[in-house]
Amino acid sequence: MDLDLYQIETAQVAKEQGAILDEAREKILSGIALSRLEKNGVLHALQILIENAIGKTKQLLKAKGEPVPVSAYDAFSALARVKLLTENELSQWNAIIGLRNRIVHEYMNIDMAQVIELVKLNKHQFVVDFLLAPIED
Repeated sequence: MDLDLYQIETAQVAKEQGAILDEAREKILSGIALSRLEKNGVLHALQILIENAIGKTKQLLKAKGEPVPVSAYDAFSALARVKLLTENELSQWNAIIGLRNRIVHEYMNIDMAQVIELVKLNKHQFVVDFLLAPIED
């Protein structure tokens, strides 16, 4: 796939899902509780953003001629190894990948209060920013 086209599509998804989380954040900050449907929407938006970021990471590695790991954790570690992420950023990514894994595989064990706090504090924004950032040659 052409990287420019890939970035356009990635940015579009980031804008859409980021807007959903922004809307939820506004509601949370206003003191309005999210409905069950809205909470599920928050989880879905986070999952889509994180999975999209994993895909972009693999595309970046491929474009640099690096081996592309299967594991999301390994993919982000490889991105840090080629100096496209700092160690601090890698820790952030590892945490958010862990959240994605819980959403996908352990949905009964998700602490929704922590997820709401993450959105309230805008701690998901780095994922949106990563997806919106242009791919450098």
